[in-house]
Amino acid sequence: MALIVQKYGGSSVATPELIRQVAKRAIDTHKKGHQVVVVLSAMKGETDRLLALAHDMVREPEAREVDQLIATGEIASVALFALACQALGEKAKSFTGFQAGIQTDEMHQRARITGLDPARVRTELAKGRVVAVAGFQGLNEARDITTLGRGGSDTTAVALAVALGADTCEIYTDVDGIYTTDPHICESARRMEKISFEEMLELSSLGAKVMEIRSVEFAMNYNMKIHVRHAHQPGGGTLICEEDSDMEKKPVTGVAYSKNEARITLTKVADQPGIAAKIMGIISKSGIVVDMIIQNQSAEIDPALGQPLTDISFTVPLSDYARAMEMMEGTAAEVKAARIVGTDNIAKISLVGVGMRNHAGVASQMFQTLANEGINISLISTSEIKISCIIEKKYTELAVRALHDAFGLGQATTDA
Repeated sequence: MALIVQKYGGSSVATPELIRQVAKRAIDTHKKGHQVVVVLSAMKGETDRLLALAHDMVREPEAREVDQLIATGEIASVALFALACQALGEKAKSFTGFQAGIQTDEMHQRARITGLDPARVRTELAKGRVVAVAGFQGLNEARDITTLGRGGSDTTAVALAVALGADTCEIYTDVDGIYTTDPHICESARRMEKISFEEMLELSSLGAKVMEIRSVEFAMNYNMKIHVRHAHQPGGGTLICEEDSDMEKKPVTGVAYSKNEARITLTKVADQPGIAAKIMGIISKSGIVVDMIIQNQSAEIDPALGQPLTDISFTVPLSDYARAMEMMEGTAAEVKAARIVGTDNIAKISLVGVGMRNHAGVASQMFQTLANEGINISLISTSEIKISCIIEKKYTELAVRALHDAFGLGQATTDA
């Protein structure tokens, strides 16, 4: 007998009929002799509906009250699921996130899990019940409801799996696994049978939307295997697990892209200690996450001051672009920059693979592939298992397809 945590997203429980199908799947697993905990998101569109209601009441609703409101979406899902199980003759019980013992920090709308005591869940499992837990939520020290932010139900599921000592955590979604790239723009994209935690973490941070980054990080820290599968179609899915020797045989595992990028450049600033710290410090204090940074080598001397000058460029999320530009207007004057230049007409293209550690020439092949397509690179960032380039947004799909083909990711050996 195994203990299995299953998570279903909003599209998987979008209608009463789909909730019944999810209940049947959970019951089938339970009848095989396994203990089953099901984590559910709100029904598709429900969170947006509730947020619209909040903004209809007031232009900028208080974060605490927003959490009180939107947490009801997941609560409705698990209650309906439990009722569906009971109608099918199976004993089931639903819990809110806080009833299931999920404790968080004080931050509303993007809280982090700080503790988990699943005693009530264990009690109900011991009674032979299927247990349903509302994802995306917890309780802080002030005993206020908090929500975990985008993809929070994935994090709930992995955290519960770890706390319960589950044998596996199954994430059911509207795709049948993790692909070598976005199949919507690359017909040769292939589903992978398995991928390492590190690779999935990089892909999630670089724009892949199947798994939420915090849930992958949680799973990696506690070595909790995750099986990503389609909620309503049969298939093997993709296993996210520890790296093994097979994964190192190929240099690149996947191609990711993000159009949610903007670049800001301060030109002709003094090339001296403290300038970059001042610029980045102002951005950091505002809570804006800087991704890629490049400082050009000094190539010009300020004739008035006799000191070298340089350009500093960095990228920020597109949603923070206007605010970052506004802050940099004042900073540019402080650091005596000649001007500030910004653009949101960019995209980030990335190669990911643990095999990069043992294979030379990946970067040069990437750059040559883009050059062959007439695609210019404006920024480059690397890590041990990742190479990212900033390009013009209009070339995104072309770059993805070209790189996917260049590294043979559509070949049958991908699923080996």
